[in-house]
Amino acid sequence: MSADVKTSAPSPPVPAAYRWRWVALFVILAAEVMDLIDAMVTNIAAPSIREDLGGTPATIQWLGAAYTLSMAVGLITGGRLGDIFGRRRMFLIGAAGFTVGSLLCGIAQSPEMLVGARVLQGLFGAVMLPQGLGMIKEMFPPDEMGKAFGLFGPVMGLSSVGGPILAGWLVDADFFGTGWRMIFLINLPLGLAAIAAGLRFLPESRSPHPLRLDVPGVLLATLGGLLLVYPLVQGRESGWPVWSFVMMGASVAVFGIFGWFESRKSRTGGDPLVVPSLFRKRAFTGGLVTGLVFFSSMAGFTLVFNLYTQIGLGYSTLQAGLVMIPWSLGMVAGFGVAQAVQRFGRKVLQGGVLVMLAGTLGLLFTVSAAGATVTPWQFVPALVVTGIGMGMLMAPFFDIVLAGVEQHETGSASGTLTAVQQLGGAFGVALLGTVFFDLLAAQAVPDFGGVMAAILWVVAGMLLLTFLVAFLLPRQARQEEHAGH
Repeated sequence: MSADVKTSAPSPPVPAAYRWRWVALFVILAAEVMDLIDAMVTNIAAPSIREDLGGTPATIQWLGAAYTLSMAVGLITGGRLGDIFGRRRMFLIGAAGFTVGSLLCGIAQSPEMLVGARVLQGLFGAVMLPQGLGMIKEMFPPDEMGKAFGLFGPVMGLSSVGGPILAGWLVDADFFGTGWRMIFLINLPLGLAAIAAGLRFLPESRSPHPLRLDVPGVLLATLGGLLLVYPLVQGRESGWPVWSFVMMGASVAVFGIFGWFESRKSRTGGDPLVVPSLFRKRAFTGGLVTGLVFFSSMAGFTLVFNLYTQIGLGYSTLQAGLVMIPWSLGMVAGFGVAQAVQRFGRKVLQGGVLVMLAGTLGLLFTVSAAGATVTPWQFVPALVVTGIGMGMLMAPFFDIVLAGVEQHETGSASGTLTAVQQLGGAFGVALLGTVFFDLLAAQAVPDFGGVMAAILWVVAGMLLLTFLVAFLLPRQARQEEHAGH
């Protein structure tokens, strides 16, 4: 009889999965594609833009750096805005602002207006993108979560392949006489479609215990990034005056003040932008340095390589986009390789760096051997190898770095890592772009092959530094069963 009486309490009902979750995921992925393509298009179109609008070599650098720097700053706080005010609302505001920014880019009449519109794109993109992660976690049941996140890899791979080709084709096609402007104007129907679909299919969600905004922290991080990137881009054209070095020194001081302020805010019970305890972890600080060096080298190389193929080798905009296909396909293959050998943890990441280094040296040999007559086909082997190495590095990077932080620090750590990825992109465009234009300016007769070879040696050095710094990272990504340790 007692067996009949002793019944277990009914378990609480599992909430039904959101009905429109797969359509909503498509909307979120569309926003990711818009960002990925817009981060790349100005590398391909930069020579055409400068030819039309004028401006100095620094203009070319700012087209990329303005977007990635504003994105880096905005990402730190973009996710928190969604937690506080609602993720659907902030996604729609971000998408609307990004679309307006794209329109302003497309109708820009001066280099300054275009760079300002790129800043607007980056800031609103940083409001739009982080909301997707929170919404996916709310919409999908645990057994479908992996499938949902699994779609990001192929979509990003296709974007990295298609983005440069699309940009080159749109510039060359010169639809309605728009030339380079179409690379931005094409965002208008995409953005409006994302807003309409978002209004219909995205669910509203917010954090039950949202953190407060750390406005002084955002301002300090913004100032530190600007003080570092601005003199790198503008200093060369002004002959490297004293102010350029003072600003770079001041950026170090500002980031120091930022760290002190965040620690003080944490001690007094506030909500810091970045959890200070993260910086006491070797794995996390090592991950920041590894990410900063690596993403700097890749963003800078991509810009300079596109300038070299168009200005130095005389490739059309479409040809320059097509040349990058082997790199992109190699990267997709590298992701696959990394999945197959992921049990080796950090060794996969470091192996990827060495494969990239081999590809970079292959490019160096190609450029040095063929001089000013390199054909697109001659680049294929080295670019494929470089892409495979990049895929092998990027696939496990975030998981391995986050293995060194506590569970409650993961949100802050993820946001900071993503922001550093963008900051590295801005820094790399500024640094390698400056080296490229400096070396060209020092020559009476431009030797583009020699300048590109010098840049590749710098990239090889940065990759070697990435390999060494990666020893600070944990040996393995976090295992589910050990997630709490």
